Amino acid sequence: MTTARSVGAGSAPTQSTVVRSLAKRVAFAIDDVASHDVGTVILAYHRVGGHTVSPVDLDRRSFRRQMAHVRAVRRAISLDTFADQVASANPVEGRPQTPEVFAQDVVLTFDDGTADFVDEVMPVLVEYQLPATLYVATMNVDTGQSFPGGANPISWNGLRDAVATGLVTIGAHTHTHRLLDRCSLEEIRGELDRSNGRIEEELGSRPAHFAYPKAVPASGRLDVEVMARYKTAAVAGTRPNVAGKTNLHRLRRSPIQVADGWEGFRRKLHGGMRAEDDLRRWINKYRYRALRS
Repeated sequence: MTTARSVGAGSAPTQSTVVRSLAKRVAFAIDDVASHDVGTVILAYHRVGGHTVSPVDLDRRSFRRQMAHVRAVRRAISLDTFADQVASANPVEGRPQTPEVFAQDVVLTFDDGTADFVDEVMPVLVEYQLPATLYVATMNVDTGQSFPGGANPISWNGLRDAVATGLVTIGAHTHTHRLLDRCSLEEIRGELDRSNGRIEEELGSRPAHFAYPKAVPASGRLDVEVMARYKTAAVAGTRPNVAGKTNLHRLRRSPIQVADGWEGFRRKLHGGMRAEDDLRRWINKYRYRALRS
């Protein structure tokens, strides 16, 4: 099975593609012997359609197959429903808050707000009646400026159409997609309030959910600004959110990548691949430290 995007007929794979493929195989081997927590998995997508060379730009066929599988083997719930299950000790929709119940559920999320959400994602969500949350970086929507890698932003009209289906919740992703751990208190307030304000102005409601850009949270008094504005905040983690142990402002998500292939997706849907994320965060910790110095 091929786990990485091909680069054209007859062409050799790039060095980065080979490295990602090898790293994925090692991650699979570790996952085979690792223990897995029981809880709700939150999947994180970025691009769909295969329109760019981004490692998170899934081709449409793979995405549709994944959503069909989600529909068949899991109960897809909205982020609001999940937050209510976590926050309340009472049953939600007649379902007690137990590890067994959490393990049946999956939450779908999408980051940034690219045009492919309307063109590629929405038809599939509607077909399978799957709820999802889209975290939007509002500056790109306002200006039409492309995201890194050349992905065009969604329009406000596109967002209105998505919300009108009754399946999509719009969350905040800052205004300019800045990493909050590098911002001052005033800069963080500006990023959050500008994003919230634009979403409310255009769509009529203030977002209740937030995803940290690059899954890098702020800390201390800066993080308090996020907690004061949103019901939930999402990071990374590639592990389930466990009943009785879930922090709504540190929701763990499992990012879906091209290199995952079908096997990696299946493992993440069932709560696996934690070791891969631990390694990624360790590498990023030193990468970000080098960028600051």
